[in-house]
Amino acid sequence: MNDTKPNSPFPDIPFHSAVLPEAMQAETRIQFRCHKGISCFNACCRQADITLAPYDILRLKRRLGLTSTEFIRKYTVPFQMDGDGMPGVKLRTDETGTCLQLDGDNGCGVYSDRPTVCRYYPVALLALREKDSPEAKERYSLVKEAHCKGHEEPREISIADYRTEQGCEEYDARNREWYRLVLKKKSAGPTVGRPPQASLQLFFMASYDIDTFRRFVLSENFRTTYQLPAEFYAEVEQDDEALLEFAFRFLRQVLFGERTVQEVADAWERRVAQRKEVWDARKQMEIERRMAADDQKYTEGGDGYCADK
Repeated sequence: MNDTKPNSPFPDIPFHSAVLPEAMQAETRIQFRCHKGISCFNACCRQADITLAPYDILRLKRRLGLTSTEFIRKYTVPFQMDGDGMPGVKLRTDETGTCLQLDGDNGCGVYSDRPTVCRYYPVALLALREKDSPEAKERYSLVKEAHCKGHEEPREISIADYRTEQGCEEYDARNREWYRLVLKKKSAGPTVGRPPQASLQLFFMASYDIDTFRRFVLSENFRTTYQLPAEFYAEVEQDDEALLEFAFRFLRQVLFGERTVQEVADAWERRVAQRKEVWDARKQMEIERRMAADDQKYTEGGDGYCADK
């Protein structure tokens, strides 16, 4: 018998308590339909707990005409995905738990760009990894909540067709490498160790704040550190999706030491030397500042003493 362990590519599946335990495959048929005339329409949006993947943010920030930095600040809240502090983000809600993108009785205001979790509902995407196997297989489970009447609708559909209908395939394709990154980190546990704070900050930037990551990649310091062709920089300067693909590749190097982005020879030594020069310059400036302050203090003190005499 296979010893399987379910792992969600979403670090925190919403409505986890409602996820049924059986793992289903793409050809499994479910009974479900959601439509504007159903009595529970928008009920799931009024108790939203939506974990965002990188491509979700990319689509939403473009839909709303914001930079990723602005979108994160205005429409998300942070949380920790594991005990090592791996950062995640969820959609912000109002004080009642309602998604900020809900447009009243009209439904989702960003429907064509809605996040992956919303597209899949009431299906949950899982990753089942057999014992001693490095590869995870995508499987599915069904979410059933008391308020949802969609399960009572007289329509059967395969999970594969439901994914196509809801536009899940593009989102999965864009996010799959990130899911694997998160799963590998979770599966490795203490063998990888707790990432340093700088790595966690880079993970947040590369995963969610893609516009800040772009400035990082296009910086002079990055260009002089890594051997990448001019065509690469021209592409990622304009193409969010290409930059996101590179972000996942770069994170594998940072988190797991998979050296696929070649560094310029002696780049590390040069960075250390540059940092030492900066540190020495700052140290010298601080010494000179203190000496000037001491000179001023003694001069003012001497003048006062002479005046008293």
